[in-house]
Amino acid sequence: MYNSSPCMWMRGGTSKGGFFLAEDLPQGIEARDAFLLAIMGSPDLRQIDGMGGGDPLTSKVAVVSKSSTPGVDVDYLFLQVMVDRAIVSDAQNCGNMLAGVGPFAIERGLVAANDGQTKVSIYMKNTGKIATAIVETPDHKVSYRGDARIDGVPGTASPVMIEFSDTAGSSCGALLPSGNAIDEIDGIEVTMIDNGMPCVVLRASDMNISGLETREKLEADGDLRTRLESIRLKAGPAMNLGDVAQKTVPKMTMVSPPVNGGAISTRTFIPHRCHASIGVLGAVSVATAAMLEGSTTADLADIPPGNPKHLKIEHPIGETTIVAGLDDKGNVESAAILRTARKLFDGRVFA
Repeated sequence: MYNSSPCMWMRGGTSKGGFFLAEDLPQGIEARDAFLLAIMGSPDLRQIDGMGGGDPLTSKVAVVSKSSTPGVDVDYLFLQVMVDRAIVSDAQNCGNMLAGVGPFAIERGLVAANDGQTKVSIYMKNTGKIATAIVETPDHKVSYRGDARIDGVPGTASPVMIEFSDTAGSSCGALLPSGNAIDEIDGIEVTMIDNGMPCVVLRASDMNISGLETREKLEADGDLRTRLESIRLKAGPAMNLGDVAQKTVPKMTMVSPPVNGGAISTRTFIPHRCHASIGVLGAVSVATAAMLEGSTTADLADIPPGNPKHLKIEHPIGETTIVAGLDDKGNVESAAILRTARKLFDGRVFA
């Protein structure tokens, strides 16, 4: 097995993990995954013998390479390294780690930096879609210092604006893989939706919670977790995801009316731990559900006027704003979000 590899550790949005050039990792999925499990210290709840932080949000990997797709700068493969199981999953994308891909690509010389700002087009291999990151590059160098602030990250940093388009059905083949705005699973109404991230959206009240509980309280609710997993396992095949017992999708988002001036309040399991906030693409899917007539979210949401719509998705530690552009039929055709990123170290990581 590989003993070590060049690596840049970065915070991207409200996540952090290892960023690798594809050529620096072992070739072959089995060898690659064994190496990544070793460097993270999985499986172990504390990940004490590796770089992981004992949380799904800090046990992530971005694999980046020069793209062969015309008009695209780099390819990005996201890998979720599970904390307590020896599993490395490519079944989902990660919009938070995506915030670090542009800066990393410039730092590694895959993209030439402009003086001021540099646009980096990114092919997201997990979903086959393209995003564009706008990176601050004064004097042709990546800047990580700035005044941008996002909930869930202390202090301020340089902004990274990420623009998405054509993300509907990226994993499930359709925005609504069942063809319905509402389905019923285990006697609970759910909206199964995929606008960049497969999500099962259900009312918090139907799960006998307010939807305003802390992450810790929800994780301690064994009955809630059991019911959510039962619904998730049945939703998987209905969303064209197959058997999801060993997968990290779909995400399970419970919604309730907003309380802090946002569009909707959320609590999300990803899938077995409660998210400290909400994933970027998960927020896009939930925002889309909020504007979908007849969905589990529609009657609870407070949708602002205008186009594009600035939708504040409330979560346990603040809110994430999605800027959604609508077509003439009122469907979401593009989404943008402000993230930040920071380089934490650059060197070699050892298995």
